[in-house]
Amino acid sequence: MLGSIWQYIYTSFLRYWLKWLIRQGTGKCELQRICSGYKPGAARTTKAEYSLRQSKNKVLRGALESSKDNLEQCVDQIMREKSIKPQKDPQFKENLHVCLLQITGYSSLYVCVEDLRKEVFCSDNPDHEVMLLKLWDLLMPAVKLESRITKQWGDIGFQGDDPKTDFRGMGLLGLINLVFFSENYTVEARQVLSHANHPKLGYSYAIVGINLTEMAYSLLKSGALKPHFYNTVQGTPELRHFHQLYCYLAYEFDKFWVSEEPESIMQFNQYREQFHSIVKTRLQDPDVTLTLTATSKN
Repeated sequence: MLGSIWQYIYTSFLRYWLKWLIRQGTGKCELQRICSGYKPGAARTTKAEYSLRQSKNKVLRGALESSKDNLEQCVDQIMREKSIKPQKDPQFKENLHVCLLQITGYSSLYVCVEDLRKEVFCSDNPDHEVMLLKLWDLLMPAVKLESRITKQWGDIGFQGDDPKTDFRGMGLLGLINLVFFSENYTVEARQVLSHANHPKLGYSYAIVGINLTEMAYSLLKSGALKPHFYNTVQGTPELRHFHQLYCYLAYEFDKFWVSEEPESIMQFNQYREQFHSIVKTRLQDPDVTLTLTATSKN
C-alpha cells in the first residue's frame, strides 16, 4: 500500500521537479541523458521507453504509437519540443531513432505473431499442406510418408493420424516455428528429435514444440522479451527474430529435459514450468541475449 502511494507521488509530482532540477544543472533533458549515458540496447531503450511513456507531453507519448515511416519526423518534433540543438548533441537524433524503431517494432511484431496464431491450419490451403509435408521431409528425409493421414506422424511427435488437430492452440504459428527450426537448424532439430524418441527420456517432439511456441508467444505478449530483442536487433524486430527465439527455446528445453532425466512424460508440466522460470530469470538481466549458439543456414 505504502509502495503504491509513493509510486503515485513520485510519478505525479516529484519526478517532474527532479527532471527539471537535473536539466538546470546539466543542460540536458532526460532523453538526452539516457541516449548519451547508456550503451545501445536494452540498457538505453527500456529507459527511453519509460521516459516517453511517463511524459506529460503528448508529442513524446505519441511517438510510442507512431508508424515506422513517421519515426524520423517524430524525433524532429521531440527535438523541437525539448529545444534540443543538433549542433550541441549530434548523436541524439540517431540514438533516439534507433530506440523508437525497437520500441514500436516490438509492438508491430506482436501484432504479426498474433495474426499467425489466429490463422487456423486449413487442409484445403495448399500452402499450409506444403509446409506440413516440408516438416516431415526435413526431419525424416530417409522415410517416405505413406499418406497424408497416417500413424507415421507420431514418429515426429504428433498425437493423432492428422496433425492439423494439434495446431488448434497456436494456429499456423506453431507449424511455422517447427518448420523454421528444422529448415535453419536441421542438424540440431534432428538431434532434438532423436532425444524426443528416446525409449526412456522421450517426449512428443511436435507437441512440445507447439507448447514452446505458446511459451514464446506469452513472453512476447507480456513484454518480457523486450530486453532480448532490444539487445539483439539494432532496429525493428521482425518475424524471423521471433522464430530465432523459438529455436533457442526448442534447443535449450531439450538440453534441460535430458539433463534433468524426468521419470515420466507425465511430469512434463512440472519441468516446463521450471524451464519457463529459468528463461524469465534470464530475461531480467539487462544484457540478456537468448540466442542459439549453433550456426544457422541463413
